[in-house]
Amino acid sequence: MNIYTSHQQKIAEKIQPSADLKNWKDWKWQLRNAIKTIDQFEKLTGITFTEKEKQLFKTTQDKFPLSITPYYLSLIKKSNYQYDPIFKQSFLDNRELIVSSSEMSDPLSEDHDSPVPGITHRYPDRVLFLVSNVCAMYCRHCTRKRKVGDTDHIPSKSHIQVGLDYIKNTPQIRDVLLSGGDPLLLSDEYLDWILTELRKIPHIEVIRIGSRIPVVLPYRVTDELVNTLKKHHPIWLNTHFNHPREITDSAKEAINKLANAGIPLGNQTVLLADVNDCPRIMKKLVHELVRNRIRPYYLYQCDLSEGLSHFRTPIGKGIEIMESLIGHTSGFAVPTYVIDAPGGGGKIPVMPNYLISWSTNKVILRNYEGVITSYQEPTNYETTICDRNCKECNLELDIDGACEINAIGIERLLSDYDETISLIPSENERVERRDTSYE
Repeated sequence: MNIYTSHQQKIAEKIQPSADLKNWKDWKWQLRNAIKTIDQFEKLTGITFTEKEKQLFKTTQDKFPLSITPYYLSLIKKSNYQYDPIFKQSFLDNRELIVSSSEMSDPLSEDHDSPVPGITHRYPDRVLFLVSNVCAMYCRHCTRKRKVGDTDHIPSKSHIQVGLDYIKNTPQIRDVLLSGGDPLLLSDEYLDWILTELRKIPHIEVIRIGSRIPVVLPYRVTDELVNTLKKHHPIWLNTHFNHPREITDSAKEAINKLANAGIPLGNQTVLLADVNDCPRIMKKLVHELVRNRIRPYYLYQCDLSEGLSHFRTPIGKGIEIMESLIGHTSGFAVPTYVIDAPGGGGKIPVMPNYLISWSTNKVILRNYEGVITSYQEPTNYETTICDRNCKECNLELDIDGACEINAIGIERLLSDYDETISLIPSENERVERRDTSYE
């Protein structure tokens, strides 16, 4: 028995004197014994708080619950807990009660972009499908604090069916992201039913699952669960590692099972102050991810959810981290840094600028070292003007499954078949002042 296993055994015995490592690795035992009180936390970790601290924590807990799996709790370093990234992501902080004027309960307007319960349809060809509100752990930086842990938002089978019907009746949807809560906390049978129903819909090409299970409850990734998932390929899974210390042997075992089942894995990291806002930490994280067959997908700027101001960094910190990755490590180890726009604007990439300037025949670029160079544009390029007259187009358009959509946003301005020359926000005062008789 190694030191780590011995530590877990001691925690298991404090929870239940007769418990052994078999109990510890039982994911249902982990859920039944989740730490939900401050007294439990103190007993299991040996960390003690002052009465004043406990009162502040209890005030926070009245609004935002506490729930930590024994597994995740076992990763906390007692000797340095105030600065420990595991502690900061899982335990109460009275700063969560500080709500700034810019923070919102639903910063991404998921509820406003919801045509039916459980569905958020923001992008043209894909939807977010909330199939569970239950998580293995209550993450302090959760963007859906308004829903997670609220029993009033547990979707019934009839609610799930409403979402399935919407997807079935909306043929432009080709990609469905199952989220919550955590979809992997559904039973194997219930998850199998949802995936089976989705696979019956002809226009659904890809099913994705967003889950933090490999991070906070890796024992849930059983052989039975993996066999359930692999029946419904192509299944993609994005997980949520925020710090290298979360990539434990147990986490690696869970990841290995998923990868060996042919499930492509991605990771969505949230940039968190005093947790991972350091180029050295982030580089180690992405290296550990790719080493374990997980592609770093997104680095998120922390959302404007209520009570998260102490987690948010300036965007400049994210740019600094991206500068430390691009060119300094493998391209596939570099995530895309994004801001999920308040009000439902979706993910906006925010990356360092490598295009310095350009003219009609040349562009000026810089690389990660600061080297400035030029790229000569082609002199004989003839633009293929798209006027939607496909019959006379000189490009090969015999593409199976090709479809046309109405261009929107910047795509619309770039198109040759639409005469729109500018996009003007509604209620623009300058435009309202114009004399309409001149139009």
